[in-house]
Amino acid sequence: MTYTKFERPLFVKYPHYIQELASLEDVFDFLDDWPADKRGDAYQVLVKACRVAAQGIFPIPAIRENVRRFLIKERVLANIEEVPLLIAKRGTGENVGS
Repeated sequence: MTYTKFERPLFVKYPHYIQELASLEDVFDFLDDWPADKRGDAYQVLVKACRVAAQGIFPIPAIRENVRRFLIKERVLANIEEVPLLIAKRGTGENVGS
């Protein structure tokens, strides 16, 4: 079995919550949920690279970097320093997505 967890997670920002991408499986879920009208060439290449990585052919650190670049291109990469600030703004006892 291929080890598919990232050394460090990536975070995707949405209007009301932050999604963590910590593994190849998380990336597949993220890509499945990506809007159909935004599935351009970069999306297609990333999907193919993830499939090859799932077979153990493409290295997981390279997938993480490609996902990071995709998130930057799409302007949805959450800055890791922003994540604790978002949690602090919500107050105690609330989920970030609430």
